[in-house]
Amino acid sequence: MPGTARNLASLIDAFIAEEMEENPARATQLGVDGHDDRLGDMAAEDFERRAANEDAWYERFLAVGSDGDDALPVEDSIDRDLVLSTLRGRQLMRDWMVWRRDPGVYLAPCLGSVFSLFLNRVHPEADIVEYASARLREVPRVLAAARANLDASLASRLLVERAMGQCRAGISYARHLVPAEVADPSAKASLAAAGEVAAGALEGFAAFLEELASTASGEWAIGEKRYSALLVEKELLGYGAAEMRSRGQAAYDELATEMEELALRIDGTRDWRSLLDRLNHDHPSTPSEMRDEYADWTERARRFLLDTGLVTMPEGEACRVEPSPPFQRPVLAVASYSAPPAFKPTLRGTFFVPFPPDGASADDVQKRLETNSRWSIPTIAVHEAYPGHHWHLVTVHGCSRPVRKVFSTSYFTEGWALYAERLMREHGFFDDPRYELCHLDARLFRAARIVVDTSLHMGEMTVDDAVTFMSTRASLSEPTARAEVGRYCSWPTQASSYLTGALEIERIRSRFLSSGLGSLRDFNDRLAGSGMLPIELAERAVMARPGIAG
Repeated sequence: MPGTARNLASLIDAFIAEEMEENPARATQLGVDGHDDRLGDMAAEDFERRAANEDAWYERFLAVGSDGDDALPVEDSIDRDLVLSTLRGRQLMRDWMVWRRDPGVYLAPCLGSVFSLFLNRVHPEADIVEYASARLREVPRVLAAARANLDASLASRLLVERAMGQCRAGISYARHLVPAEVADPSAKASLAAAGEVAAGALEGFAAFLEELASTASGEWAIGEKRYSALLVEKELLGYGAAEMRSRGQAAYDELATEMEELALRIDGTRDWRSLLDRLNHDHPSTPSEMRDEYADWTERARRFLLDTGLVTMPEGEACRVEPSPPFQRPVLAVASYSAPPAFKPTLRGTFFVPFPPDGASADDVQKRLETNSRWSIPTIAVHEAYPGHHWHLVTVHGCSRPVRKVFSTSYFTEGWALYAERLMREHGFFDDPRYELCHLDARLFRAARIVVDTSLHMGEMTVDDAVTFMSTRASLSEPTARAEVGRYCSWPTQASSYLTGALEIERIRSRFLSSGLGSLRDFNDRLAGSGMLPIELAERAVMARPGIAG
């Protein structure tokens, strides 16, 4: 290994080690041992210290290979640029001070880090109980830091109210559901005692959030300049928010035309919205029945891949289909996926079915079920499992470059999952035109997300405007649309990543196949196996072959 590449590898190892020390919850998700009993430091000085360290790391990585004396091989230069894009994204968001605006910054590790321990169970149960108890007992410290840090003049009422729902769900999770994870009476008692400590702190924090919501006067929209900078400098896309919105609108119009033609073939009408409305009323009658139907279609998609050979299936992989975590339900109205720990040998991932929040009205439950109709479930199963998130991320599990398991962008991960939907349609998985219509509707939904997400953060659409758009221009029920829009407000640029990434991956596929670099299966395996890279870096990785410019 040349000296510069060797220095880069050492630098990456040191950087990852510091990242895991600073973010214990992320370390647990990745399967990096030694951090499972901690929640991390959340005082104001800790955020400021991390910012200074990130700037120093940025300069160190920027200097690697800059002298030209010992050029980095392509794969090493991709690793370096992945770190640089990640750090640049943090720099661009620094002055926005999310840690002073959004209570979710503190609630997420308090709840998710305990859930991850039991979800993956990579340690003996006695150790898991010890780690989970320690983390639950740290919740008061983290929430005390949140009280000190959150600023009513910066915090948005919308984000505070969103966090209130998550906080209330977390109280029940810590007090009742965590102890139920084990059968041993002693272990159960230990978790119950620690859970009571956490629940008490969460109850106090919920009261604090109610008061904060009454005075919160801050913004959630990050603005066009910051949004555009993230697209160009973090995501390496080469264009900003306004152009992204135009691309989203053009894709929406093109998909709507295709849906009109398909609706005409199915039902003799171009009114695809009315047809989808009828299809949406054909849905599972209960959340449990919905989970069962998702499990069935997940297995069908897996069998289809084995039969067609569109991808290489990693040996030993498995995908569970489970109800979404209770504390996630108030803030996420759609399906999600949790990958197996990247640094552990297990290849068992979990597809979470979007159950309604505890206490939801019967009407809201039915509207949530409408968003998961029998005709849309196959597309969602493909997206979350095969060959979408699950297949992609168990494939990344075999990547030999640690940095690509740690850092990611949704412009690849979500772009891949949406590309997977199209791949399965191209090869006949959706064997009824009504399935195809719902597949196109899912794609159109992602085009609508681009329009709404950019418009929200550019200040050209209100929350109510966005809810109306998503419930009339995409096939979402009003409660689902409102939950979706709340997510866009708290997570800028992510909603735009799905269709943007898919279109870029489809473009790279055309280039790869026309260049004679391999088969469709080769492309799928190579691109997915390259990691979760910004699109420019993913293209460089898959096209880095003799005679082809990166």
